[in-house]
Order: sequence, then C-alpha cells, then structure tokens
Amino acid sequence: MNFKHITKLFALSLIASSQLVQAKASNKDTRPNIVLFMVDDMGWQDTSLPFWDKETYLNTQFHTPNMEKLASEGMMFTQAYACAICSPTRVSLMTGMNAARHRVTNWTLYKDKMNQGSPKGLKIPDWNYNGMGVDKSVSHTVYTPQPLPKVLKDNGYFTIHCGKAHFGALNTATEDPKSLGFDVNIAGHAAGGPASYLGSDNFAKRNSPNSIWNIPGMEEFHGKDIFLTEALTQKALQVVTDSVPSKKPFFLYMAHYAVHSPIMGDSRFVQKYIDKGMNPIEAKYASMVEGMDKSLGDIMGYLKKHKLDKNTIILFMSDNGGLSAVARGGLPHTHNYPLSSGKGSVREGGIREPMIVKWPKKIKPDTRCNDYVIIEDFYPTILEMAQIKSVPQNSQVIDGKSFSPLLKGESAINQDRAIYWHCPNFWGPSGPGISFYSAIREGDWKLIYYQTDQTFELFNIKNDIGEHYNLASQDKARTKAMAKKLSNYLRETKAQQPIIAKTNQPVPYPDEIEIINER
Repeated sequence: MNFKHITKLFALSLIASSQLVQAKASNKDTRPNIVLFMVDDMGWQDTSLPFWDKETYLNTQFHTPNMEKLASEGMMFTQAYACAICSPTRVSLMTGMNAARHRVTNWTLYKDKMNQGSPKGLKIPDWNYNGMGVDKSVSHTVYTPQPLPKVLKDNGYFTIHCGKAHFGALNTATEDPKSLGFDVNIAGHAAGGPASYLGSDNFAKRNSPNSIWNIPGMEEFHGKDIFLTEALTQKALQVVTDSVPSKKPFFLYMAHYAVHSPIMGDSRFVQKYIDKGMNPIEAKYASMVEGMDKSLGDIMGYLKKHKLDKNTIILFMSDNGGLSAVARGGLPHTHNYPLSSGKGSVREGGIREPMIVKWPKKIKPDTRCNDYVIIEDFYPTILEMAQIKSVPQNSQVIDGKSFSPLLKGESAINQDRAIYWHCPNFWGPSGPGISFYSAIREGDWKLIYYQTDQTFELFNIKNDIGEHYNLASQDKARTKAMAKKLSNYLRETKAQQPIIAKTNQPVPYPDEIEIINER
C-alpha cells in the first residue's frame, strides 16, 4: 500500500470520526433541566425574603439566604396562589386542573375513606378521596391519563420524585409516584407528613414500625444523626449524578416534607434561634425553614459545580399557606401577617405562597412580578419550558394558563383573569375562611362564598391585603356579578356542593341566593 493511499484512508477516518463526534453531540438533548422545589406548609412570611412591599418583623426572624440568592438571579412572584390544603394543590400541579374540576378537594390517605368529619348541618359530597387515578376502574379518583411527569418522560426527560407525594390513597396505584411517570421515587408514599424528621428515629414513629407515617426507602440513613431534609437532598443529588451520563434532561420534583408538622428542631440550626430569645416551638420551626433553605442552596451549588446551572430552570413554591395559630391549637409557630388566617383557609394566609423562578437567559435577574398566578398554571408552563407543545388528545382538561410570558417580560396573562377555589369539605378547626367555601379572584377583587350559612365576603385585595373590610353589603352590584361568574364556573366544572342535612338538598350556588348576605 503506497503512502498516498494510506494518507487518503487516514483522512477518511478523521472525517468519519468527526462526523461520529458531531452525531453524538447532536444526540444530546439540549433542553433545560427543570427543578421544581416544593415546600410543605410554608407561609408567605416564613422567610427572610420579603414578598410584600415592605419588610416585616417576621422576615427578621428567619434566615433564608439561598431564597434571597435565587430571587436575585430570577423573578419573585408576590401574588402566587395554591389551594389551601396539600392534596388539592398537588393534584392541580400534576394535572393542570382546578380543584373544582378534579374534585380532590381535601387531603387523602386511606382508600375509600373520606378521613374527615362533618360539621352539624352539612354533609360532605362524595369527593375524590382516593386522589389521582391512572386506572378508570378505581372509584373516587380523578382519572389522569397525562400526569405531568408522564408527559415529560414520554418526551425524553429523566424524571425524579423526591420527598412528599400524597397523590393517591394507600393501596391505590398512585400512592407510588412511579405510576405517574416518575423514573425514580425517593421516599414518596400515601401519607402527607413524616412520623419523624430524625434519622436516629429511622424517620419513623417510635415503637410503631408499621405506622403509615413512617418514611419509606431511607434505610441507609437509619440510626444516623441526620435530619430528613438533608437526607432527601443528598439522595436526590446522587440520583441526578447517576442520570447525567444518559444525556437526557432531568426533571427533579424536590418535594420536601418540611416544614410540615411534627415541629422538630434541626440540630444544625436550632440553637441560634433559641439564643435569639424565640420560644422553643418558634425556634424549632425556624430551624426547619433554614434546613429547607440549605437544601435549596445545596442544589444550586451542585448545579454550578457541575456546570449545569446555565441550563437548569428552578421553580420554588409552597403547597399551601402557613399554619395559623388556630390550626395548631393556639401555638403560633408560624405567622402570616399581614395576611389573614392560614392553612385550610381561603383567606390570603391560606392560599398565598412564596414563589421564585430562575430561568437562565430568559428571566431578567432580580425582578418581581405582581400579576397573580395559581398552582394549575405550573402544568402548562413547565411543558412550555420543556418545549413540549401539546399533550395527547383526549387527555384531561387543562385549566391552567402558562405564565411563561410573565417570566420573559413579554406580557401579562390577563390582569383581570378570574381564578377560583372550591372546598366543599370540612378541613379542621374553626377560623376565618376555613372549610366549606368557594371563592373567585378577579383583578383586585376577591369574593368568598361560605356554604355553611350562604354568606359572602368581598375584599379589595390591593387596598386591604389583610382582608379586614368586608364590602359585600356596600357593593352589592359587584358581589352579585362576581357571584354569577363564580356560579357559572362551578356549573361548568360540575363542582360538587355539600348537602344540607335538614333538606338533603345541595347547598345553593352563590347566584341562587336571592338576598346577598354579608358575613
């Protein structure tokens, strides 16, 4: 073989190698990784990052530097809403449906059991107490052919669930997040809270090895001096590391159990809050918040270290408002000032959440958005971020609207868009706006309809963020107009109404009340 022929073969091999490298490079999916960081029961004010237009005393009590850092690199939402209870929020997140439509209107746990009692005078309707469903044959579920992780997985994403699931009742398929399209499930099951946050307790209820509240799949940390928030973070980042060679973009649903009860001190942080003079419950709670914030910082640090930060979107959200003093038996370990009430309530303290989004090269850093969004909006937004144009036909109805235009600074979704809440259920203790309500927010105005006594509250949220002044009797025309729009939505979604025990008839829709009553 002569030299010229050898040279030609060598040149051809170089071209082939180059083409192979280019082909491998082109096979790498360049769509963004997505981290959805969901906190449980975190109130709007449970952070050193003020989401109001001013700092309050509460902001000075917490230390969340990583939330502050994330906000400096992205966009804060000052009017982000969820449902007032965990399961409805999580089902809306995964389906894009409003709770009025999917009918998972309270927390779920045991199969075929409502779990909650009923106040005198009303009976709870037959709601979807088994949660989400992927099998039409299972009763009392919202059939969900296209849950968010499944759509992402079907379109090339590696999907990771870490932490609290609470999508389906015990002994249903959807108690396991993998049934919804997650490739990996870390510690997710039917229960909505942990028996213990302590590795030394095996994250379990002492002397109750079979308690439903025990956290599964965390045996490697049993007996160790480690807080659950830290253990989940370590395990999630290990799974991300293992997934990187696949060259698929990843979706990490980092759904912390924190800061849900039981209130247990994180030993890494609790002493400094005690030294500040906080009472023991407040100090323990603040330490849980800081542990959650450290997790956020660890994830952000990991992304930067591995050069993934420039192509990873982070969304931070809470599933409902902070626990009110009433809800915790008078122990005010979280506060929602200036907002009214707390978890379980359709007042602002129960539904307004801390929300931050970082989207490199799309979001202008250190910006704020004052337009309101609601939890079902995450479904279409995340699909748009993942460059998925549509879900298969004949899937579930999507009530949410993408807030991607807000992130890019292009336009508002609709400043006067109506958003809705519906809870024909008894959640728990009495308090402002807790249990049996429907509500509508439209522009600056919010109307609440109480199903127990068919009364109304009308608030101008812009002027009265604390909901102190009920204007229903002063502005009857607006009350009636909003009651009509709310009623039309409830009819459209076939929302269930509680039953009046005395007559065995459904509670009237808001526009069926002849005289507008003021609560």
